[in-house]
Amino acid sequence: MPKPPRSVPPISHLERETANDDIYEKIYIAILEHRLHPGTKLGEDRLAKIFNVSRARVREVLTRLAHEQIIDLYPQRGAFVAKPSPEQAMDVFEARRLIEPALLRRLIATLTPDKVARLRRHQELELDARRRDDRRTVVRLSGEFHVVLAELAGNSSLSRSMRELSTLTCLIIFLYDAPTAMSCRADEHADIIDAIARRDMAKAEKLMLSHLDHIQKSLALDSLNAEVDLEAVFRD
Repeated sequence: MPKPPRSVPPISHLERETANDDIYEKIYIAILEHRLHPGTKLGEDRLAKIFNVSRARVREVLTRLAHEQIIDLYPQRGAFVAKPSPEQAMDVFEARRLIEPALLRRLIATLTPDKVARLRRHQELELDARRRDDRRTVVRLSGEFHVVLAELAGNSSLSRSMRELSTLTCLIIFLYDAPTAMSCRADEHADIIDAIARRDMAKAEKLMLSHLDHIQKSLALDSLNAEVDLEAVFRD
């Protein structure tokens, strides 16, 4: 009499969440590093094969990214990397001008030597990437600088908002062809860190607003969109 097939133990909720987080981070970083361009279609079937998971799992991740406005979901068409319009780009910068000074005030009010050291370590990583002319890493670290600052400020809601706004800014920079070296300069980050370390709130806010103005003014209103090979983007 043949033995009944051995049942496969169901994946635990924690394992499922961990696997989804891993897929989420890979897509998120690919967007930050400009390996996935604005407007790129994220096909569920292709992503399921790439990550060796079910379409349902991919759909969960895409829904999360859509909730954060990093991708757009269209009925009958699927998922696409967000492609902010010029008007949406201006909205992103307006939101950042409201949020980032508040984050700076909170950070300076709760500043510790460890927090300053964390910012300086991140700055060193960014400088190292610039020395190696690793543009993709420079773009990612430049955006993540603002996320790290938000995390150190200690408000989880503002931190999540900053993560979304930072990612959208990276998409905007790519879409409107702002040169990396001009859009988010390392010396501007260094100056902001120095002002934070001195607890000079007024100077830090002024530098941050100037920094955001500098990024926005570097934007161009034309874009180039090329077909992207999803397998190549996520190939180890």
